[in-house]
Amino acid sequence: MARFGRLVTAMVTPFNEKLEVDYGKTERLIDHLLATGTEGIVVSGTTGESPTLSRAEKLDLFKHVVSYAKGKCHIIAGTGSNDTASSVEFTQAVQSVGVDAVMVVAPYYSRPSQEGLYGHFKTVAEASELPVMLYNVPGRTAVNMAAETTLRLAELPNVVCIKEASGNLSQMAKIIEHAPEGFELYSGDDSLTLPTLSIGGVGIVSVASHVVGRQMTEMIQSFLEGDHTAAASLHRRLMPVFEGLFTYPSPGPTKVALEKLGVEAGGVRLPLVELNEQEKSFVHSLLE
Repeated sequence: MARFGRLVTAMVTPFNEKLEVDYGKTERLIDHLLATGTEGIVVSGTTGESPTLSRAEKLDLFKHVVSYAKGKCHIIAGTGSNDTASSVEFTQAVQSVGVDAVMVVAPYYSRPSQEGLYGHFKTVAEASELPVMLYNVPGRTAVNMAAETTLRLAELPNVVCIKEASGNLSQMAKIIEHAPEGFELYSGDDSLTLPTLSIGGVGIVSVASHVVGRQMTEMIQSFLEGDHTAAASLHRRLMPVFEGLFTYPSPGPTKVALEKLGVEAGGVRLPLVELNEQEKSFVHSLLE
């Protein structure tokens, strides 16, 4: 089914020279993503430097992306944080903006129990009528949401999918096998796109699609058409890009790669720093 499309991009947030959100660059980036196969966009996720964007900046960015791209692709707003009350308030504030869904990340830093995770997501989901994409990314949150917890949450009417970035195919398979009808699993790791599809996932919430969207679209289409040999070949060829874009703190490498392709996205905000010349050369080499 793939409610939000097979290829969803976790979009970087373009900045100007003063590291303010640049809406002109954002529009050109959206055009680039749509032209290279993106079917859905996550706005203000981790790749969008959400920890450094203010609430007002996020809301203005959501409104602008909806105004520019509504009807051209699915738009998913990142509204989660490690504070349940703040996540509820912000998710409710986004309801009137016109996004198609919200993405809510597992609470970071606090390291809640599985019951705490369930309570957090349930409280946020029940406070909104918007479809909810759960986001499990233990490498950043220091807590893994177990398959059993995800499956409990999948019973809630507006919890429709998960971006699963645990890297654990066994956990992902358990979710896919036992999820209620209509609940979907997206890989949160580019390097697991094809393995996830092979066990029944619907697609990928991608970073690499900023620069290899056409190739990823071809790979996914080859798999869906039953040409698994071609899909596997493409996946192997793309692995250096999938892995290389995370050699240095993301989204620094992705913004450098975009610039090399002629799509300006500006710099990154502290505590992230610009790549040095040697690091930039490595990222450029990925595109060759």
